[in-house]
Amino acid sequence: MADTGFLPKEKLKDFLEALSKDAVVYAPALEGDIVLFKEYSQGKDLYLDRPANLGPKSIIYPQCETLLSFDFKKNDPEDPKKVDIELKTESNFANTVVFGCRPCDAKGLVIYDKVFIDTDTADPYYKERRDKTTIISFACEAPFAGCFCTAVGGGPADTTGSDVLMTDVGDGFFFEALTEKGKAVLKSVPMQDGASYKEKAQKIKSEAEKKIRNPFPKDATEKLSQKLFDSDEFWEKVVSKCISCGACTYLCPTCYCFNITDEKTKDKGERIRTWDACMFNHFTLETSGHNPRPSKLKRFRNRVGHKFLYYPEKYNGVIACCGCGRCIRYCPASVDISEIVGYLKDPKQK
Repeated sequence: MADTGFLPKEKLKDFLEALSKDAVVYAPALEGDIVLFKEYSQGKDLYLDRPANLGPKSIIYPQCETLLSFDFKKNDPEDPKKVDIELKTESNFANTVVFGCRPCDAKGLVIYDKVFIDTDTADPYYKERRDKTTIISFACEAPFAGCFCTAVGGGPADTTGSDVLMTDVGDGFFFEALTEKGKAVLKSVPMQDGASYKEKAQKIKSEAEKKIRNPFPKDATEKLSQKLFDSDEFWEKVVSKCISCGACTYLCPTCYCFNITDEKTKDKGERIRTWDACMFNHFTLETSGHNPRPSKLKRFRNRVGHKFLYYPEKYNGVIACCGCGRCIRYCPASVDISEIVGYLKDPKQK
């Protein structure tokens, strides 16, 4: 199987249409001023100039999904009070290709994998979608507002979580297969030999990495300052302008909080999983009326702590942030998580 390939830019739509014969293909499209992942169809325009406002996480981890449906049925005419419950689950998901996501988006899915797959009881819905999805990511040539991927162990051409990495080399795209699924993609669609473009692609990726900002102090410590992290005064200051809208969590490629509700109408119902956000006041509200995180301060501290303290402690140092910058550039109050973490990593605070 070919590990690399080259495709002229005018052949890109032919490439996607070929993939569409055997899978549902999602690609970034421009809708007004917003870039979103949409199902690709013949002749549809692509938009690769900047990262999508909302990455492709909803394709594998839907914003709202029915886990099961249930019917209440009276099957015993001799005992009309007896009710049987019939359950149905959705598990026949289509083969899918995510095309043109950024490396940070693909890396974000690996954060999800540890939670939803690498456990004693894997989430069957997430796992099947993940297994049936091929990720073709698009290397960044330059940073976008808020990006700090290299500061959290990533990069504009990071291969973590991707099956294929695509790089714009001027007159076309250079493709590198990273997994068996990726090799199958390059084998299934006719491409030119990409060997002669490998060096050029590497140079482009190396130059892009030099442009990414590092918001942390030069001698930043690996761990957060526990003293400063525990300081209510510090958090009051840095999150005073936060309006608790939750946009940062919904746009984040690594946030996965959810809620489960049962919705019932007469004799039928559904169990639904929907995205939730730790920045919402009701997220930790208990039935008793007690809320262990009643203030914005405590909620934001938990959000940062989960990404840079608790998750790394549980998963061998892996940071639950890919540095995509979405929470910074789309925050209506201009709260900068990288600046906050920079304070917490400052060696002077130790």
